[in-house]
Amino acid sequence: METKVTSPAPNCRALSGPQADAARPRPGTACGVCGCRTPTHHRQEPRAARGWKMAPAPCLCLLLSALILNVGAEISITPQPAQPAEGDNVSLVVRGLQGELLAYNWYAGPMLSLTYLVASYIVSTGDETPGPAHTGREAVRPDGSLDIQGVLPSHSGTYILQTLNRQFQTEVGYGHMQVYEILAQPKVIANNSALVERRDTLRLTCSSPSAAQVRWFFNGDNLPVPVRLGLSPDGRVLTRPGVLREEAGAYQCEVWNPVSISRSEPLNLTVYFGPERVAILQDSTTRTGCTIKVDFNASLGLWCVARSCPEPQYVWAFNGKALSHGGAHLNISAMTAAQEGTYTCIAKNPKTLLSGSASVVVKLSAAVVAMMIVPVPTKPTEGQDAMLTVQGYPKDLLVYAWYRGPAAEPNRLLSQLPSGNWIAGPAHSGREVGFANCSLFIAKLNLTDAGRYTLKTVTLQGRTDTLEVELQVAPLE
Repeated sequence: METKVTSPAPNCRALSGPQADAARPRPGTACGVCGCRTPTHHRQEPRAARGWKMAPAPCLCLLLSALILNVGAEISITPQPAQPAEGDNVSLVVRGLQGELLAYNWYAGPMLSLTYLVASYIVSTGDETPGPAHTGREAVRPDGSLDIQGVLPSHSGTYILQTLNRQFQTEVGYGHMQVYEILAQPKVIANNSALVERRDTLRLTCSSPSAAQVRWFFNGDNLPVPVRLGLSPDGRVLTRPGVLREEAGAYQCEVWNPVSISRSEPLNLTVYFGPERVAILQDSTTRTGCTIKVDFNASLGLWCVARSCPEPQYVWAFNGKALSHGGAHLNISAMTAAQEGTYTCIAKNPKTLLSGSASVVVKLSAAVVAMMIVPVPTKPTEGQDAMLTVQGYPKDLLVYAWYRGPAAEPNRLLSQLPSGNWIAGPAHSGREVGFANCSLFIAKLNLTDAGRYTLKTVTLQGRTDTLEVELQVAPLE
């Protein structure tokens, strides 16, 4: 910034005529205004690059108490470079000086006061005397400009140049210099980097020792307008009550001034939510609330999905009772009437402490409700095991019996009692085992096992059904 002002030296007494002649000091005599002695000769030794010897202080009252004020000229003070950075060498360049000048006084402060005096300079001798505000970095040029080596932010402020000409007139010029610091990397500090949606408040602080301007970035882009509304007046604190899932991501803050920019490392924010939209899938098709029909002895795979962060914990239940199986996938193998019912998936989020569920009804296909016997394998070989699988057995089964041949007591292989246990019959060879679904297992077949097998069932209502099947056993080659 350039400021051009000419103003009178404060506390000067403007005298004229005989009073002026009496007040004007002669070399080697006391000043008529303040009583100090004027220098007869103060030739300063040449200055080194960064330091020099200072001569005794000149009579400052020559400038502070000048007799006649010249208001016709205008002095400008301009820093070069115009926006200096910390550590730069800066010149406060003076323009607008007129006439033959005797001395300069430079001040670093808001007023003409010895407290703010940086240096006094006698033009004729080149003598320079530091003042109380001299930091060891300043040097006055013969043309009145002020050089400052390696400026610091503390050098920022108002500078005043006061000049004295041979007519004992003073001129005052004002200028301002702002020194910008080289900014250190800021840091984003969060009250918590993992929050629960709509419940927790997000509070991010851009921590920086500098008073520089601050701007924020979200996932590398400028902060969205709705989020920007949560910034504090100084832009250093970002507050978002009831944080949303869309606000999860990488946050950075950047401090800047005209000469320096520094951006923080990203802080990754996680927002927990859900579970929502819990659903049960079969072959990638949503089946929630539907009835799924499955062929007898077929397998069925069910998947539980939900929108949730983090991934929820899944629990399955069958007809209201929890299954020991955990995980998103549930497999039903060898579908029977005993596996018909309602399957429920429960999704639980350990962070939000919320849960959701979905259910499906699984039934046997109508085409296989009628009871039938299917050998597995269809044509076993001698020495193999075989299963006479029963499809569509009665749900209200009371007892059943297997026979080797016609349904007669001597041919009975085994029977199942209402208790669920089975007992061997007269024809049992020790290799047959009965199951709750009426199926018959025969271990290590031999050629004599081939032939007719009969199943007899009795329901709770007393209904009796009889089925036959022919088992073929192939000899070993």
